[in-house]
Amino acid sequence: MKTPAPRRTRHRRVGGGALAASVAAALLLTSCTAGEVAPPQPSATAATQAAEASTFTFGTSADPRTLDPALANDTESYRVTQQVLQGLVGVDPLTSGPAPLLAEEWEEKDSGRAYEFTLRNDVVFHDGEPFDATAVCANFDRWYNLPASARSGSSRLPFENVFKAFSDQPDVSLYRGCTATSDDTVELRLASRITGLVPALAAPAFAMSSPAALEAGAADEPSESEGGTAVSRYGRAPVGTGPFRFVSWEPGTVELAFFDGYWGERGDVDRVLFTTIANPDSRARALTSGRIDGYDFVSVDSAVGLARNGLQFLQRDPYSVLYLGLNEAFPGVDDVLFRQAVAHAIDKDSLIDGRFLEGTKPARHFIPEKLGVGTDAVEDYGYDVDRARELLEQSGYDGRELPFYYPRNVSRAYLPSPEKAYAELSRQLTAAGFNIRPVPVEWSEGYVDAVQASGDRAFHLLGWSGSYQDPDNFVGALFGSYSDEFAYEDPQLFSKINRARGLPDGEDRTEAYADISAQVSARLPAVPLAFPISALAMSARVTTYPVSPVMNEVFNRIDLADVEPRPAPSG
Repeated sequence: MKTPAPRRTRHRRVGGGALAASVAAALLLTSCTAGEVAPPQPSATAATQAAEASTFTFGTSADPRTLDPALANDTESYRVTQQVLQGLVGVDPLTSGPAPLLAEEWEEKDSGRAYEFTLRNDVVFHDGEPFDATAVCANFDRWYNLPASARSGSSRLPFENVFKAFSDQPDVSLYRGCTATSDDTVELRLASRITGLVPALAAPAFAMSSPAALEAGAADEPSESEGGTAVSRYGRAPVGTGPFRFVSWEPGTVELAFFDGYWGERGDVDRVLFTTIANPDSRARALTSGRIDGYDFVSVDSAVGLARNGLQFLQRDPYSVLYLGLNEAFPGVDDVLFRQAVAHAIDKDSLIDGRFLEGTKPARHFIPEKLGVGTDAVEDYGYDVDRARELLEQSGYDGRELPFYYPRNVSRAYLPSPEKAYAELSRQLTAAGFNIRPVPVEWSEGYVDAVQASGDRAFHLLGWSGSYQDPDNFVGALFGSYSDEFAYEDPQLFSKINRARGLPDGEDRTEAYADISAQVSARLPAVPLAFPISALAMSARVTTYPVSPVMNEVFNRIDLADVEPRPAPSG
């Protein structure tokens, strides 16, 4: 049965304190003969007011790393690209489960080893090229054949997390090909079942790019640099099918404009400006002063002031995990007694109190509660300084300095104030006998690359934000294979994760991921710290914002109080 794509019914809602400015139209009378009246035209002032009214300015915590979603792995890159590009599968705004988007329906075949997708036939890319089955297969084949040079400098990319490998490891990869069986039908073939495939295709990394633009922008050749990150020309100017087209990217600012040929709902926003403001308190001041219309990752310190000024506070359901990474390549960290000592030394409740928003919970494992994976078998390392000291002595720790990397000048869903979180963790570990050496690294200067590569690092602070609903999005992405981030080698665990991702949905699969969580907790490649609450703040002129746990927040679904309602699309 065909599942139609959902259409939003528009309602005009103006909350208390919203700006109720209206734009007046004016008649411009010019010199003309008797009896002639010039046709009505908007004045320059009215046009300017209308443009400002339909502009949405969003304060981000960092510049994007790239605007090529296939090569991105960070929130701020995806925040921009999901406005410009779309995937076959969308996200249901109520359940966060998969929903039709560029594909109107799909069908599983051959016991999960193939899928047929039926595409919308009214879609074009922003460059005028048709969106069709050939374009879909061009994207899948591009992802599979990404050269190592394009992947270098990045942690495991989403394609590898889902399909296990690229074309240089064909025996490992689960991707077996894509065929355009007609203009609007695609068959995707797999080596074996990937139970979470359809939800995974809703992740922003699997958005469709114009094949012509990929070729013109030499997408697989990182020939330019942006903030120290190698990017291609395409990575600086993406072309998709989304509601907004790319206009420009300069340091600190990205500009988008509504695409007049968009197949879906127009919404109130005609122009989007992303402006980078690294400090959360500075973002709060920018919102209060009216410089921006909204921002993400509200800090505890800012929340009170925002409420006092009557600004909106929009909370997401928790769907990210903060962790303390342990690098087993550093001398001594490979001893499980040492890692157990770390776990017992951390008071998670004290870490959370006053540094994370209310509702943030301590994490015993890496899979959020929303996914319903039980925790009964997970090791509970209670806060116990004496036990930590005892284990540390048994491990043979000799008091050497332990480099602890943490990011500066950034906010993330899992870490709104990293400097404060580091300070508390460092205090707790020092109290248990660890000799901590702080290593602050600017986020914009390659923090993620630094902690996910081999190096002289004992500890690091990082987290993971889920982009689709499946436990493999967490334990598979973090621990599904060896990575330099943890230098953790566990073939048995890797095998369990590979098996679990192919099990049909049901009790056996849930139990398999519970067993995986138990093994991770016993061997401790990292210490889960918290499932943080993240929140956005909006000005009063924003009457509707599409809050999403998986951050599928596309701005044509924003309602602005000072923009006249537009008619719903026909058809």
